[in-house]
Amino acid sequence: MSGFDAAWLALRETADARARNRALVASLATHLADRSGPLRLLDIGCGTGSTWRALSPALPDAVRWNLLDNDPLLLAEARRRIGPDNRTHFLRHDLTDLSGLPLKDVAAVTASALFDLCSQAFCRDFVDRIAEAGCGFYAALTYDGRFVWSRPHPLDEAVVADFNRHQRTDKGFGPALGPDATACLADHLERNGYRVTLAASPWRIGPDETALQAAMLDGFRDPVREMASLSDTAVDGWLAFRREAIATPGSLCEVGHTDLLAIPRR
Repeated sequence: MSGFDAAWLALRETADARARNRALVASLATHLADRSGPLRLLDIGCGTGSTWRALSPALPDAVRWNLLDNDPLLLAEARRRIGPDNRTHFLRHDLTDLSGLPLKDVAAVTASALFDLCSQAFCRDFVDRIAEAGCGFYAALTYDGRFVWSRPHPLDEAVVADFNRHQRTDKGFGPALGPDATACLADHLERNGYRVTLAASPWRIGPDETALQAAMLDGFRDPVREMASLSDTAVDGWLAFRREAIATPGSLCEVGHTDLLAIPRR
């Protein structure tokens, strides 16, 4: 799987931080505070370190982090943005190699906006791997298939349906689960003896976040065209309407996400 563009990650970080479910973060903090032994977290697909920035202030001071990604440019940017910190280490690793995940002494694995890109087989094997190691698990901002705009358009439902079909194509880990990822993870986690808590974490982005909304709309064009159920003219017309609507007073786009926290029962 190739890395994400650092500019896109920077654009979305504020919306991500605002959307994270605070109750689940607090529950993760309580779980870690109640543990004895090393408090090490492994953040997979860390990008530029947004999960670290979002969670660090809320977690116990004793927590140590391993930030893992396969993109050397994103890892370098994470290292630059975090700066000197002897509690944080950076690791390059391809997530297709689940057997090689460094889980020794890891209290919990964290990830953000990742598992909707993964296949059912990947999610199953990942859960088996962390369950074997006895790790907790926090996965935030997994896309759930919902887009809702305050200004409706007749093609909204058709465009989102095609986008979601494209979300289920291979993103580097086999046929992706897209909006079904959280349900798949929760099922496998419960089968492996975890106590699973889910919470909504939707983006709510308005006209003051023009750049984010514009970039998000740009991300619709090619996937929806590839599905080919709508004409290019229809897709371009929908995009033109949506771009014009961004600046409308009171306009709002809500994008559905779900956060998950899984704690081993044993």
